[in-house]
Amino acid sequence: MVTKKEIEKFFEPKKLAIVGVSRNKKKFGYLVFRDLKARGYEVCPVNPNTDKINGDLCYKSVKDLPADIKSILILTPKKETDNALREAIDKGILNIWVQQMSETRDTIKIAEEYQKEIIHKKCIFMFAEPVTGVHKFHRIILKFFGMLPK
Repeated sequence: MVTKKEIEKFFEPKKLAIVGVSRNKKKFGYLVFRDLKARGYEVCPVNPNTDKINGDLCYKSVKDLPADIKSILILTPKKETDNALREAIDKGILNIWVQQMSETRDTIKIAEEYQKEIIHKKCIFMFAEPVTGVHKFHRIILKFFGMLPK
């Protein structure tokens, strides 16, 4: 079960990587990239199909990320998730968040195999402050019913 402390630890470093950033400005992978940057995070995008996104250097894989990355968000298509997770664990990245709907039936098994706690089955927008829009409404509902991580 994901805890509030794990979520806080994920957001503690202001530099993080996002695997699955899209060049398409209408896709979720782009929106997360854009919004986390707007919230003051230094975001290192990972997309094997481009060198830059909005002028920012884009890394081809998790293996190529700078050594100082402590938190990584994986929001890839399911067929790519488990490989990105293994690469993040092998690289020694401390805080790993697998965006809800990106995990596979093997994602948790892989984390357990490596004895690695990960955040999963949670939407990043529910916890990246300031929470706004429909996510703020959903968070209020979850809090009311005591369903937010404790």
